[in-house]
Amino acid sequence: MIVLKRILLLCVFLSSGFAFAESAASAATALEVFKSPSCGCCGKWVKHLEDNGFTASVQHPANLNETKAALGIPAKLSSCHTGVSAEGYFFEGHVPASVVAKFLAQPPADAAGLAVPGMPAGSPGMEMGGQFTPYNVMLVKKDGSSEIFASMMSYSDQF
Repeated sequence: MIVLKRILLLCVFLSSGFAFAESAASAATALEVFKSPSCGCCGKWVKHLEDNGFTASVQHPANLNETKAALGIPAKLSSCHTGVSAEGYFFEGHVPASVVAKFLAQPPADAAGLAVPGMPAGSPGMEMGGQFTPYNVMLVKKDGSSEIFASMMSYSDQF
């Protein structure tokens, strides 16, 4: 069922003009980002990605939750925006660019993507002066299970 949902989502991407990067080098750093047009922290996260070597193409789907469900993102791990790599991995919420890069360099065999549930203070896009709330980046597996992929115990851990 998850495979069928991903195939359907891929068809939606292709029919709406989603273009895969022309070279392997650019494909490794290109993300399609799905977000609400009114969310400021999502825009800041996109800027964080771009400042750290990624390219981002932003989409504003009519039903963001439907997009997340089609990608297999568990509701308990959802946040306000979703990035998707050309390889089909998702990056849900305020995942630091350094963690995205580490993941894409060596994705676990059974991985569907990474998620930072909620909106932790001090995470990329959620900067609030000197405030920082430690958080975990969760590895989401293709079977829907999850485990800790990385722990951000201090602001500097994100870079």
